[in-house]
Amino acid sequence: MKTAIPLLVLCALLVLPLPAESREMYRYVNQDGNHVIGYQVPPEQVALGYEVLNEKGVLIDVVPPILDDEARADMDAQQRRDSEAEAERKRLQKWDESLLLRYSTIEDIEAARDRALRDLRIRVSILKGKQRSLKQQVENYQAEAADQERRGGTVDESHLKAIDDVQAEISATERSIADRQREIAAVEADYQRDIDRFATLLELVEIRRAMNAQ
Repeated sequence: MKTAIPLLVLCALLVLPLPAESREMYRYVNQDGNHVIGYQVPPEQVALGYEVLNEKGVLIDVVPPILDDEARADMDAQQRRDSEAEAERKRLQKWDESLLLRYSTIEDIEAARDRALRDLRIRVSILKGKQRSLKQQVENYQAEAADQERRGGTVDESHLKAIDDVQAEISATERSIADRQREIAAVEADYQRDIDRFATLLELVEIRRAMNAQ
C-alpha cells in the first residue's frame, strides 16, 4: 500500500529552491579589491561588471562594466592609440622586408639613389637648356620690335603675340624646373631614410649575433 505524502510537505517541496549545484554563480571584485563568488551580485557591484559561472564553477559569460562618458572616451582614445601603433608596426615591417629584399648593403642603396638622381638632374639640365633657348628667342623678338620702332614702323600684333607665347612657355619651363628640383629633394630624403633604416637593421643583426654568441 502506497504511503500518501502529506499536502503540507508537498507544498514545501515545490517552493524550496533548487540545489545550489544546479544554479549559476557570479564572481565579482568587491570594494576591498577581493574576488567574491556568490549566487547574487550586490546592486552596487552590477555597474562594475562581473562574471557568470555555471554550477561547476566554469566561466560561461562576462558582463562588462558600465562606463561613464569619460571612461568611454578614455577607452576610445586608447583603442585609437593601439590601432595607430599596430598600423605603424605593420608599416615598419613592410618597409624592412622591402629593404632587405632589394639591398644587401648601404652601398647598394647609395648606388640606386645616385641612378635616380642622375636621371632627374638630366631632365633639369634639358629644361634649363630649353629655358635658355626660349629666352634667346624673346630677346631676338624684342630686338626686332625695337628695330621696327626705331625705323618709325609699328610692331605688328603677330610679333607681339609671338613674344607673349614664348614668355608663357618660359614660365611653364621654370615651373617644370622647380617641380623637378623638388622631386630631387624628395628622392634624396627618401633614400636617406632608407639608408638610416637599413643601418638600424644592420645594428639589430649585429646585436642578435653578439647575444647568440654569449
